[in-house]
Amino acid sequence: MTEGKCIIFSAPSGAGKTTIVHHLLSGDFPLEFSVSACSRDPRGHEEEGKDYYFLGVEGFRKKIQEEAFIEWEEVYPDHFYGTLKSEVKRIWEHGKAVIFDVDVIGGLNLKKQFGDAALAIFVQPPSVEELEKRLRYRSTETEEKIRQRLNKASSELKYADQFDTIILNDNLENAFEQAEKVVKEFLEE
Repeated sequence: MTEGKCIIFSAPSGAGKTTIVHHLLSGDFPLEFSVSACSRDPRGHEEEGKDYYFLGVEGFRKKIQEEAFIEWEEVYPDHFYGTLKSEVKRIWEHGKAVIFDVDVIGGLNLKKQFGDAALAIFVQPPSVEELEKRLRYRSTETEEKIRQRLNKASSELKYADQFDTIILNDNLENAFEQAEKVVKEFLEE
């Protein structure tokens, strides 16, 4: 699958990648969001097919066996996330570029798959301390999950230089402007 273009946003949890992706989707860019598949249950107001495809652990494992994923990862034990081939094909058939909101390893895996057809963007939080504040402000995670996410973030930050572009999200408006600029340039190439 090398037709079409892809924009990949990756970051540690809480860095603001989802906010930036939603901002771009609300603009005039010819983008469509790639809905990831996961093995977990929906949180809060999350909807099937809009936020994720909620497959459950067994359903996810079955899709792995069917080779239905472009990439997938077991982020934590029995917590799988991945990108379905059918999702990317569907978006390209609509004549749009795919925009991904994925974890860091998933982003690097997608970049490997798509090469120059993909722009991989790493959203850098101002600091691990700020990341912790943002995760706590969400009030959606247990203390154990927050610790897990912060430990993972520390290792994920080491991958930033493997992405095409790094956007420092210390000011959301500046991060929006920077994202708009790099995405526009990439789509016009």
